[in-house]
Amino acid sequence: MISQHDDGEEALIRPVKRVPVLWLAIFAVFLVCVSIVGFNLWQLKHAKDHEFEQARVATSNLSKSLAQQAEDTFDEADVILADLVERLQNDGLGPAQIDRLHHLLVQHVVETEQLQGLFFYDRTGAWRLTSFATKPENANNADREYFQYHQQNDNLGPHIGKAIRSRTTNDWVIPVSRRLNDTHGQFDGVVLATLNMKYFDRFFEGFNIDRQGAIFLAMTDGTLLARRPFTDDVIGASIAKGQVFTEYLSKSTSGTAMVTSIVDKVTRLYGYRQLGKYPLVVAAAISEESLFDEWRQNALKSVVVIVIAVLANILFGVLLVRQIRFGLQAEAKMRVAQDSLEKLALQDSLTGLSNRRHFERVLNLEFRRSGRKKTTLSLIMLDIDFFKSFNDAYGHYAGDHCIAAVADAIRSCLNRAGDLAVRYGGEEMAIFLPDNDTQGAYALAEKIRLAILARHIPHVDNPAGVVTVSLGCYSCVPSEYNTIEALIKRADSALYAAKKAGRNQTMTFQLDV
Repeated sequence: MISQHDDGEEALIRPVKRVPVLWLAIFAVFLVCVSIVGFNLWQLKHAKDHEFEQARVATSNLSKSLAQQAEDTFDEADVILADLVERLQNDGLGPAQIDRLHHLLVQHVVETEQLQGLFFYDRTGAWRLTSFATKPENANNADREYFQYHQQNDNLGPHIGKAIRSRTTNDWVIPVSRRLNDTHGQFDGVVLATLNMKYFDRFFEGFNIDRQGAIFLAMTDGTLLARRPFTDDVIGASIAKGQVFTEYLSKSTSGTAMVTSIVDKVTRLYGYRQLGKYPLVVAAAISEESLFDEWRQNALKSVVVIVIAVLANILFGVLLVRQIRFGLQAEAKMRVAQDSLEKLALQDSLTGLSNRRHFERVLNLEFRRSGRKKTTLSLIMLDIDFFKSFNDAYGHYAGDHCIAAVADAIRSCLNRAGDLAVRYGGEEMAIFLPDNDTQGAYALAEKIRLAILARHIPHVDNPAGVVTVSLGCYSCVPSEYNTIEALIKRADSALYAAKKAGRNQTMTFQLDV
């Protein structure tokens, strides 16, 4: 491609490197697909984290409510026991007092929902008072854990024992007891309140947890007192090896944790809390399956939407790539056609040599360059001898073949990239030689003449019997005197001098020509 500088000089411009549009389109489609997938995956992760955080807050609040309710439940029982201890110490156990206390215990059980029964056992474990209508004959509870605890410990505070079966009703109960001392501070018996396990079942059922969720009340040593869902075989069992007890309670008395239950192997999010006044732990848990159930449903819908969006984008991308490819192919064909047109515009169709228009452009460009660098350039003008008679003898079709053969011979003699062979007009041709002097031009001209002669192209009207050519050479360093016009004119004069001298020879321009 040729451009014009500000000073009027023409120069070759390299074509700008084409951006790979097809690959850019493929990358853009890929980027859009990745963006769609990435953004939606980020949204799903954010939604999952939000769902988990909501569940964590919910289980934490639930465990807090359970802890408060459990504390209130045991407080009510303990207040009754403390009052009973005071009455026994102050009023004694006379017949009238026993009858009055029996009615009081019955009233407490009726009015306090969680109570299953109230009792007093003397220092031997024998039953002295009960809220039940009848007292078993010779009943003795000295073998119970809570009785032995108070017998061996002088602590007057409340004691919560492991869940046991009531000997009166065979129901599961949680014992809450206090020690009774005599006036000398010696062990004088135990007052007991039994909390009905069914109360905790009803209480736990009031909380909205999923079907695989769980709520439990346990002692700080891991002994289960109550649990939802309720099964006989887990009451009184130890869950001390569970993660809540082994890992989390040792670090904090309250919190949340995703752990797998050692009771039923279900993974749940637990909110746990240790009571401040009693050696008890409560926990409420939502199963992992339920926790992310809604999220999974939404995630499935999102995945469907993502797949549809990505497929639609890929389909659009395929169509776009096909369209771009079609456009590039069309552009390539157009470029080939344009190159062909440019070639036709600058090339002679018969000989394949450059045409006169191209010759003039190159000559102008090289003339300026040689003028700046003060280098010699040369021009050879060539004409086929007796060409008119050749046409008359063999016809114009043969004449065209003769011109093409001469052009091919010229082309075979050129070995420098800058040399330019031109069909100047009709049977006349020119060879432009930048950076070449008179001696070099003459040598090349003779080489061309002999190459054409060696082809032995028949020509009956030529004295040599074959096609010959005459050549004229001129060399100069461009200046105000040695112009382009002068270069062509003097090379042409040398050509006519060769013809005049008998043809089939090469002449250089002489001042006396």
